[in-house]
Amino acid sequence: MSRPRSVRPAALVLVTSLAVLAAAVPAEARTPASGSLPAVTPRAETPTLYDDEGGGNANADDPAIWRNAADPGRSLVIATAKEGGLRVYDLDARQMQSIPAPAGPRPGDAPGRFNNVDLVQGLRLSSQKADVAVTTDRGNDRLRVYRIDRDRPGGPLTDVTDPAAAPVFSTGQNEINDQKTAYGLATWTDRTSGRSYALVSRRNRTAVALLELTARPGGTVGYRKLRTLDLPSAFRLPDGSSWSPCAEPGELPQVEGMVVDPANGTLYAGQEDVGIWRMPADLTGRPQLVDKVREFGIPGVYDEETEECTAGADPGFGGKRLAADVEGLTLLTERDGDGYLMASSQGDNTFALYDRELEDDNEYEGGFRVAAATGTLDGSEECDGAAVLGAPLGRKYPHGLLVVQDGHDTPVQGEREATGFKFVDLGDVMDSIKN
Repeated sequence: MSRPRSVRPAALVLVTSLAVLAAAVPAEARTPASGSLPAVTPRAETPTLYDDEGGGNANADDPAIWRNAADPGRSLVIATAKEGGLRVYDLDARQMQSIPAPAGPRPGDAPGRFNNVDLVQGLRLSSQKADVAVTTDRGNDRLRVYRIDRDRPGGPLTDVTDPAAAPVFSTGQNEINDQKTAYGLATWTDRTSGRSYALVSRRNRTAVALLELTARPGGTVGYRKLRTLDLPSAFRLPDGSSWSPCAEPGELPQVEGMVVDPANGTLYAGQEDVGIWRMPADLTGRPQLVDKVREFGIPGVYDEETEECTAGADPGFGGKRLAADVEGLTLLTERDGDGYLMASSQGDNTFALYDRELEDDNEYEGGFRVAAATGTLDGSEECDGAAVLGAPLGRKYPHGLLVVQDGHDTPVQGEREATGFKFVDLGDVMDSIKN
């Protein structure tokens, strides 16, 4: 496998032939969403989060799994709740800590809204190393960083964000209020230099930015932007026509789910209405389209009254395994060095797995669903975020853990939007796809 390139400060805008991009994955015959995929059931679920005033405007989105090396059975799941901030859970899915998102700087400004979260192990602070959780604050267009200490009184997370941290994409508060702000997130530590980075996508845009995480005085963490890459928003189809995903006027096909393979410095990025891209994590190479959503190439017309798109005839240029949106990319590394790239196929409530080996061109390896368990645990629907860890976590999860967001938690209470996270034994997942 190739080693990651060194990171050099620069600006980079991708300019590539639309015809080449559309042909990166061959057009394939359409197949229906597979209800025949194997099903696994959760072992635990978090308390329901409600996206309304009574529930603290909390909306489950993206999880990360922190392994306690000293005592794996006391590991943690750290998850975003949008305007509800961050939640920390133990392996029984019991809440241990709730951290509110910060308010906007002025009355009427957009409030904090935590979108995605990822972890960095052994990040160098001013006087020590520490494991940290990094989250995108979509409301304020910033990264926020929290030191992890499992046994700290008051909760495991402590805010160590540099107070002077600047907006990631915006030039001022008025632009921040428009909310074309920091959205998706993946962290990455270069094995050659030891430096740690965050890759951040921009809401309603195709941009992905590379930020270097830096130690600041007083044990805080800041960041500096190195370069930005713009993925395509329009594609030349095999029949010669041009296609763009249908969206509200002024919005482009955004990226949210992202993950970096640390073994070779490869970034996988899910452009929600397009498919999964792979590229060097330092953003210096040309992206390749690993797989496309089924809806790729289907024309659509946006209706301002319904705020929905009306789809036209399917020309047959899409993929077979992913139903838009592509969400929740996560990487499973197995003990022998093999593993999988996992993606949430939000449109049909399934998960797709791809070989993580570049030599195999990320070949599709199978899929599964997270279905309701006997009793009170429901499955996962319209999954936004997912995290997987293929290492033992005590007696409860001896084969590892998969955590997935559930976009329709049950039972519901009236019109309240209910979401949460499901904990799945990774051994059950691996048994399902290998049988």
